[in-house]
Amino acid sequence: MPLKYKFATKQEIPAELQTFYVERDGAWLLDADGVVSQSKLDEFRQNNITLTKSLRTATDELKRFEGIDPDAVRQLAEDKRKLEEAQQLKAGEVDKVIETRLKTALAPVVAERDAANARLSAVLIDNAVVSEATKRGLRPTALTDITARARQTFKLVNGVPQAFDGDVPRFGKDGTSPMTLAEWVDALVSDAPHLFEANAGGGAAGSGGGAAGNRSVKNPFRKETFNLTELMKIQKNDPALAARLKAAA
Repeated sequence: MPLKYKFATKQEIPAELQTFYVERDGAWLLDADGVVSQSKLDEFRQNNITLTKSLRTATDELKRFEGIDPDAVRQLAEDKRKLEEAQQLKAGEVDKVIETRLKTALAPVVAERDAANARLSAVLIDNAVVSEATKRGLRPTALTDITARARQTFKLVNGVPQAFDGDVPRFGKDGTSPMTLAEWVDALVSDAPHLFEANAGGGAAGSGGGAAGNRSVKNPFRKETFNLTELMKIQKNDPALAARLKAAA
């Protein structure tokens, strides 16, 4: 008769077998090398079944590519392209062949151009909105916030920032002309007053003397308005804006 691996209590173990059992984790287990519980065996078995199935699936997937040479596949694709070109040339479709070649050659250039245009647009929009907001007392701590808002609203149209709601142009106060940056900033003064100095009046930026009517942004890079805390914030949150403010200091 085989020995039982586990007993709940010592009293359940036959007296002549008690020396073969030890107490572990609230139960009495057979003290033998290499012996594990049935639950552990079941767990190991299930894990092995799962791994075997996964391995079989992966092997079946790999079999689909047996005997396939990647270099040969690329060569076949190139041969196919050349054959199509030859057929087009034979049919007198020279323009189509040239167009296809140009598209292939220019794709990386076009992608880089679009990326550069996007970067330029962001810089121009940032500069324009900061210039307008500065006249209305933009807080130095709000530079990152307001430029982020502007980038979501404005696109360059013929080199000029124009407001959009999605792809639909946003119109100004007269209902017919495109909304200007000045109108958009004026609306922000009311809708997001926390971006602007609370005690500032309207009109153009002052001379920086600190009067109540002065609404100019204090450039933290300038000697007379140097502010290390604000400087570090801007450098961390918007390095491009920090570079422009530093250049203007």
